[in-house]
Amino acid sequence: MSEGYLTTHVLDTARGCPAAGLAIDLYRIENGTRVHLARKVTNNDGRTDGPILPKGAFAVGTYELEFHAGAYLDATGTPPEAPRFLDVVPIRFGISDAAAHYHVPLLLSPFGYSTYRGS
Repeated sequence: MSEGYLTTHVLDTARGCPAAGLAIDLYRIENGTRVHLARKVTNNDGRTDGPILPKGAFAVGTYELEFHAGAYLDATGTPPEAPRFLDVVPIRFGISDAAAHYHVPLLLSPFGYSTYRGS
């Protein structure tokens, strides 16, 4: 069994607070095809209540987190656009160490985002 796990933290940099209620889908990329593994929603701290990919399910490979930013921005009352500049934010990344903690945060605003490998 692997000991690694995957987490995230989403911060709304335009409002200066955690992004609560933001839906996230996790996919594993297998032979060029996305395989859905999990769907989580951020809590009041902008985190999921548990790891997105927990110990035991964690494996070396290529993954993609899909952050549903447009629905979150709509729910927070951000003035709408048609279509939104940012709707679904995909972040594709690799996991090379099955025993490590991978943390992929998202800093989000209506017109930009950034990410990094956190701790």
